[in-house]
Amino acid sequence: MTSVDMHVDVYLSRIGFSGSPSRSLHVLRSVHTCHLLSVPFENLTVHSGGRVQLDPPHLYEKLVLQRRGGFCYENNSLFAWLLTQMGFQVTLLSAQVKNQTTGFYGPPFDHLVVMVTLDGQRWLCDVGFGGPGFRTPLSLDTRGPQEQGHRVYRITEQRNETSGMLFLEWQQEENRGEDGDWTEIYKFTLDPRRMEDYAEMCQFHQSSPCSFFFCKSLCTILTPEGRLTYIGRRLTTTTFPKEGSVLETSTRDLQDDEIPGVLKEKFGIMLKSPLIPKDEPMTPHRVIY
Repeated sequence: MTSVDMHVDVYLSRIGFSGSPSRSLHVLRSVHTCHLLSVPFENLTVHSGGRVQLDPPHLYEKLVLQRRGGFCYENNSLFAWLLTQMGFQVTLLSAQVKNQTTGFYGPPFDHLVVMVTLDGQRWLCDVGFGGPGFRTPLSLDTRGPQEQGHRVYRITEQRNETSGMLFLEWQQEENRGEDGDWTEIYKFTLDPRRMEDYAEMCQFHQSSPCSFFFCKSLCTILTPEGRLTYIGRRLTTTTFPKEGSVLETSTRDLQDDEIPGVLKEKFGIMLKSPLIPKDEPMTPHRVIY
């Protein structure tokens, strides 16, 4: 390592995993959920005068030692390193996120996700997505609904002459069974990728008015009860439904001088440089994917 020694035990402590780090499906599910409950999905570096760097020692320093978060290229690539060190067979995949406003997909390498192959079964892992994200890995060998609490997901497939495109779908914050209304989250293939493949899109998301991450300062984290989300000058608390209840959300406006305290208290984040809150509309991408 060039500047920081990367230790599995320190990483596992950071995400609150205290079990035996064996190579098993139970452990894979546990570390996935622990990561989501401990490491925020955030782009605050972009809005506090910094640039996202994707070399592993820098990511380890930021996410583990400084107890920060990151967006998909950061969270999922470092999570892939952790899984590899724990003995899992890991493959990086490229995904394209569907914009729910325009209905179009982002460019190739828009999103980084992770595939784990374990005992002949393939699992989709994603600890770097945000609100619609799944809590535990999804089976890539199952085409039917996969329930997670009050939510349900499925992975569908479209094949052509050159490749098979997979689609991650959900029924948003409800579960109406297989015949319910499904909404696409992102599409991806199982073609193996390398970290350098994402470099151009990582820069795009830090500088383009077509990117959500450039247009909005964001920090969100899964909680045992639901989700906590900061965007611009708003803080939204979401409480997931339990038996006999419904989804609840509450939002409060923030003054600029409140935001650092909210980030520290609610997300455990202390920035080294002042944050410039931002919540601007995105410019539609010229190319339709």
